[in-house]
Amino acid sequence: MKRTVVGRSVIRWRPALAAVFLIALLVVLVATGGWPELRSKVSFSSKGLLTVAPTEIDRVEVRSGTDGVSLHRQPGGWSIDGMQDLVPAELASHLDTALRLLKVREPSREIPPSELTAASFAEFGLDPPANVAVLETHERLIATVNFGTLNPAGTSHYLRLGGAPTVYLMSRHVGGEWQVVFNMASRLRGRPEATVTSRGASLLLPVSIGQVWAIEIVFAGKLTRFERDTVGNWFRHTGQHAHTSGNNAHVADPEQAPIIETAFRALDAAAVETRVGDSDTAHLARYGLTFPTLIVLFYARDSSTSLARLEFGGAADSLDRYARLAPDGEVVTVAEFEVRRLTELLKAVGAGS
Repeated sequence: MKRTVVGRSVIRWRPALAAVFLIALLVVLVATGGWPELRSKVSFSSKGLLTVAPTEIDRVEVRSGTDGVSLHRQPGGWSIDGMQDLVPAELASHLDTALRLLKVREPSREIPPSELTAASFAEFGLDPPANVAVLETHERLIATVNFGTLNPAGTSHYLRLGGAPTVYLMSRHVGGEWQVVFNMASRLRGRPEATVTSRGASLLLPVSIGQVWAIEIVFAGKLTRFERDTVGNWFRHTGQHAHTSGNNAHVADPEQAPIIETAFRALDAAAVETRVGDSDTAHLARYGLTFPTLIVLFYARDSSTSLARLEFGGAADSLDRYARLAPDGEVVTVAEFEVRRLTELLKAVGAGS
């Protein structure tokens, strides 16, 4: 009988004890903002590709081909370089969202370096990339994000971080946000009061190919010269052009001109992957730049003085190569396919070793 009475008493008190416990737990949650004994013991980390907080990014350059627009952070929001006013709230919101997605969104797939070659990037729309976002703080370059084509299912973009050999599959709306940012910022920059140049600061070449009339490539101990004819078409200067009757004007070979144009147009959009920094002559050997593998010289029309001298050195890894603008440009890395494209061009026009 006593056991029965005690059991009934316990059952009768259970709801009251449970209510007291729940009230005590609620008080703890309100007071501490976290679960008792679990606070600070469970850490949550972002699985996105951006390693710093989006609020630390102070400058962004977004580019499609050779057309780029740059924005910098101000106390009240974002501004386009060369324009004084802050951008509209809608553009600022899209830019903040684009940065946040790179921080929090996890890639759906990673394609490791062991499955990639320099030729693989063309398959993913990364040679050259469809769109590029360059992210910087006041002190340094944080990331160069290269967006490629959509996967066959149309659900994800292929993506590669500059200087890293891995290719990622990232949800389509991540790349979509950056396309919106580029489109909106480009339209604002196109207003008459805008004074900014369209050539992005992260491009490898300091001058547009449109301003170049002749290019010399030195590779494997041979020099190959390319020039434009009177209408602007490219030709290899020796053996791949014809003279029109009655004059000495050079005429581009109709079959080879598009091949050369395609290669040089892609070179025009070549981007810096990472910035290694300044290097004096004594340290160029470590980058293979004491005796460069390949040299490209660019000339304006009717000029024997080069506009720029681009040198490619040794391999930074299996998919990147060191380069610099000689004689005193900083050492950077570029994608291996930039060099491969030029050597393939030499072979295509009959100048390869």
